[in-house]
Amino acid sequence: MIQGYATRDGTLRFRVRHEGKSTAIGHFKEFQGLSLTSIGMGTYLGNADATTDKLVVNAIKRSVASGAVNVIDTAINYRFQKAERAVGRAVRELIEEKIISRDEIFISTKNGYLTHDADLALDFWEYIHEHLIKKGVITANDISSDYNCMKVSYLEDQLNRSIKNLGLECIDLMYLHNVVESNVHDIGKDEVMRMLKEAFEFYEQKRSEGVIRYYGMATWTCFRVMPNSREYVNLKDLIDMAKEASVRHKKDEHGFRFIQLPFNLIMHEAATLRNQSINNSMYTVFEASSILGINVFTSVPLMQSRLLKSNMIPTIDGIESKALRCLQFVRSSPAIPLVGHKNPEHVEENIRIAKIKPLSTDEFNNILAGLVRTS
Repeated sequence: MIQGYATRDGTLRFRVRHEGKSTAIGHFKEFQGLSLTSIGMGTYLGNADATTDKLVVNAIKRSVASGAVNVIDTAINYRFQKAERAVGRAVRELIEEKIISRDEIFISTKNGYLTHDADLALDFWEYIHEHLIKKGVITANDISSDYNCMKVSYLEDQLNRSIKNLGLECIDLMYLHNVVESNVHDIGKDEVMRMLKEAFEFYEQKRSEGVIRYYGMATWTCFRVMPNSREYVNLKDLIDMAKEASVRHKKDEHGFRFIQLPFNLIMHEAATLRNQSINNSMYTVFEASSILGINVFTSVPLMQSRLLKSNMIPTIDGIESKALRCLQFVRSSPAIPLVGHKNPEHVEENIRIAKIKPLSTDEFNNILAGLVRTS
């Protein structure tokens, strides 16, 4: 079991070792006092096989060793638990080879979706029955129509499995994974919020035990829709809920410090849609997060490569690659984008962005304004 977690000193050490040398000045951002790279690596797609495992392990090691990445994002359901195991293997090898220490790298995973185990000879529902229902972790009624579950006993079971898969003593960030979108149409908003409250209390308990450092919500729609949508959630309400949970666990500060949502040249609501209410004023997600002390990671910067076929990618001086122009836009926002890559040629192209200074705020806003005009 790998001991420790990402720290201010450790991530700063990583930054000092690379910024201005293997990466451009400005490649790092400060999130929750940590020095994190302005791109992180995602591990979503791929077959659940040993060949993909090797690609993912090598991609992580190359991305981290280059100084381009010290943020790794995964989920227990990605490749049916094999993504977490690949992340754990890569981190262990990086530490054994003395390329990094544990406190220099920030690792997040996600909990909520049902998954089976690709390494066991059981199909999906056989696994769910044998390892969850038969053992009393959940009942069939706890599963949403989108194969998601918010029951605390399930979250605890999955957290324990994630710790084992990753081989970590402590996980830096545990997300609830699309839980609003996946449950609200089955059980209604009030029940979703009640279950979120229970989940927050559970994660505050696990913070007290040193099992996780922070928790958050990885989402698809709930922060990108208008308040009249059934899937909508207001960030301020979540912060209030987290504060209440932390008080009950005698913590000075709550651990709900991160969210994740899509952001790219097409899905730019986080920067353009004022849907978040704080003290009777409306803000964008980026603005509200800054006010509330929330750090934002974003997903699908290339729309899983579909954006590369688009004619809307802006011209950016000095960057010919369409992929790097997409990444340059999103990394120049207040957020840190997570880019999934495992094929060596894609890895080498994407990590080149670390050698380029991010756009200025004015340059980013000018591109954003153009996107708004044409949308």
